Amino acid sequence: MSQAELSIDLAALVSNWRALNALTDCETGAVVKADAYGLGADRVAPALAAAGARCFFVALAEEGAALRRILGDGPDICVFSGHMAGDAALIRDADLVPMINSIEQMSRHVEALPDARFGVQLDTGMNRLGMEPAEWTALREVVLNQPPVLVMSHLACSDEPDHPMNAQQLQSFLEMTDGIDAPRSLSATGGTLLGRDYHFDLTRPGIGVYGGLPFIEAQPVARLTIPVIQTRELTPGETVGYGNTWMAEAPARIATIAAGYADGIIRAMAPDAYVWAGEHKCKIVGRISMDLIGVDISHLPEDPDTVELLGVHQSVDTLADAAGTIGYEILTSLGNRYARRYVGG
Repeated sequence: MSQAELSIDLAALVSNWRALNALTDCETGAVVKADAYGLGADRVAPALAAAGARCFFVALAEEGAALRRILGDGPDICVFSGHMAGDAALIRDADLVPMINSIEQMSRHVEALPDARFGVQLDTGMNRLGMEPAEWTALREVVLNQPPVLVMSHLACSDEPDHPMNAQQLQSFLEMTDGIDAPRSLSATGGTLLGRDYHFDLTRPGIGVYGGLPFIEAQPVARLTIPVIQTRELTPGETVGYGNTWMAEAPARIATIAAGYADGIIRAMAPDAYVWAGEHKCKIVGRISMDLIGVDISHLPEDPDTVELLGVHQSVDTLADAAGTIGYEILTSLGNRYARRYVGG
């Protein structure tokens, strides 16, 4: 079999969610946007719901409608992008909770769906989504008379615990929400780890549930194993891959493995990336091409049938470091050609 396998450990995923939940005295939701960070919302969301998650977050109304078909009635599904033009039918039919980001969105929602639930997103300094303080001041009493089911904001630097932006945004959120009765939410994974001052009524972890930083104690969720198609002996001076970017300085044995950038393995990581064969670390050599990667297995006692790119030896963040990116991009880049296998569910 030449197809690489992506194994997703639902038991580890649920354990991560429970561990983050145990750090709080409030409700813990879950972010499942982008098809549950690329790992499959159709399997991830039901596993989290079975563990006790009752509030889920997606980026778009279309994602919310698909998630409603997966979860059925009951759990809240909040949409970060709010109520966009053309979303009314999706919001109504799937019973979604748009997180209103502006006066324009508020007017659209009230006019189209006057009795439908909604939340509010506030901008406390990230300058990405949400109402800025002046806009919120103008709309606050109107909104609170509805009332919203959740008032939230988002931290820009929560993966850096000592960053002054965290305290600055906390203070801004407190000032903007002082005295309101609606439930409040400020923290994703990083904010959850900052402590209870940041928890309010609901946390909404994402990357930590899927095994990524800044949740250092997270169990690995994704394991990616790649078959070896062919091996060959190289003499000194021979090269591997496009552009002759790697040359053997001594006799070498090279394995060609069945994956590449078409599978979401970022091409730029090649100079600094490794795979694992059992307990042996093996350097990727040459350029990562669309479907194939070269690996130096000269030091192995025998040729492997498969190698591991993600798993217990190498996290999404280790791989991200090699690519000059973050674990989120590694997970959400994983392609559709893998044979997907779910374990622990």
